[in-house]
Amino acid sequence: MKRSLWLQEIADELAPTAPLREDITVDVAIVGGGFVGLWTALRLLELEPRCRIAILERDICGGGASGRNGGFVMSWWPKISSLAAQCGREEALRLARASAAAIGEIGEFCEAHGIDAHFRRGGWLWTATSNAQRGAWKDVQRTCERLGEAVFEPLADAEVARRAGSPRHLEGVLEASNATVQPARLARGLRRVALEKGVRIFENTQVEDFQRSAPALLRTPGGTVTAGRVVLATNAWASQIPELRRTILPVTSTVVATAPIPDRLKWIGWTGGEAVTDSQLMVDYYRTTRDGRIAFGKGTGMISFASRIDEGFDDDAQLSRDTEADFRRTYPQLHDVPITHSWCGPIDRTYDSLPVFGHLQDAPHIFYGIGWSGNGVGPSRLGGRILASLALGRDDEWSRCGLVGRQPRRFPPEPLRYLGGLLVRGAVQRKEAREADDEQPGWLDRALSTLAPAGLEDKSL
Repeated sequence: MKRSLWLQEIADELAPTAPLREDITVDVAIVGGGFVGLWTALRLLELEPRCRIAILERDICGGGASGRNGGFVMSWWPKISSLAAQCGREEALRLARASAAAIGEIGEFCEAHGIDAHFRRGGWLWTATSNAQRGAWKDVQRTCERLGEAVFEPLADAEVARRAGSPRHLEGVLEASNATVQPARLARGLRRVALEKGVRIFENTQVEDFQRSAPALLRTPGGTVTAGRVVLATNAWASQIPELRRTILPVTSTVVATAPIPDRLKWIGWTGGEAVTDSQLMVDYYRTTRDGRIAFGKGTGMISFASRIDEGFDDDAQLSRDTEADFRRTYPQLHDVPITHSWCGPIDRTYDSLPVFGHLQDAPHIFYGIGWSGNGVGPSRLGGRILASLALGRDDEWSRCGLVGRQPRRFPPEPLRYLGGLLVRGAVQRKEAREADDEQPGWLDRALSTLAPAGLEDKSL
């Protein structure tokens, strides 16, 4: 498996725990050792200090999406329209406010527990890099203002270009609460705290199958886990569970990283630590790092038949070239800066790009939280609260959350999902390539692009 820059930076800190080699019994078994699973474990202990918890991770904690993402710690304000449509006005406001508060809480958690996750609150620039993208944020901005929340600060066009370090940025708005982290450091820090608090973590332990009996029985190559409650926190890999297969669609996101160029960053003016996205559906997202690199990602959107996640989701040379091409177009003045790292990862996309929580059919003791859709670093903290309340059978604002038990639009069955997905993906690629050159896309590509799932933000394009 090809590791991300983030994991390579801390390679000497990745010694795994021993895999499961016995039969054990716990109160809650968590499948998946990323952000969602780890935050859930910590929240369980906060609510029930004597809860016996085991985390089963097929790789190492942070080896999946939690250690491969761009490190954007964002709120749900960009999805306020979708939240309101799904949950109603008051619940949407509560969740959006809680997601913004979670950003600061993550920074405070890192400080309290000595986690050097490179937490930096430089804000997020939502920008247009072509004329077709202009004003993409305006509907969201107006919705926030109607709700009494001045979330997105308008900036002068020249200020957007200056702060993002390139005149390719034509206009935009700032969301000041957002932060960036070195995500693998955060994941491994959460792992350390969980271990210190008594959570049993078994890495290199793949759950081969599980029985939906009560208690549940989970089988691994070296042993079994009997658990009164189970939490599935497996991100895109949840697509292999039959009743979840049409709820999420695994798609790729790809990141390239430059060599450290701190002096060049000063020269182009990108010194404030801002995270930046453009307004494409196959979004470009980019940020700087503590040692002066640019990590530049793209929602490359590759899919596979039957949602099988193979090695192409870890590393794909063509997707890396496509992502580098967008970087070169966005920062032409850095044409000579070498790319030193590239990697891919799967995203568990729902149709509206909001997560889904619930329990499996005929198994009210087996819970899931899936569909983070590329924005899980910050909201996963809320996901931990939701899943912990569900697992403990609590009746509170999190177990009754508007994202629990919802029925989002489902993806078509195979082979229509795969063949139709390829058709729509190709149309989006062609449409956005022409728009990047300020050319008019073909009518058919425009029409097919409307069939694509919602993106990272609720855009008004």
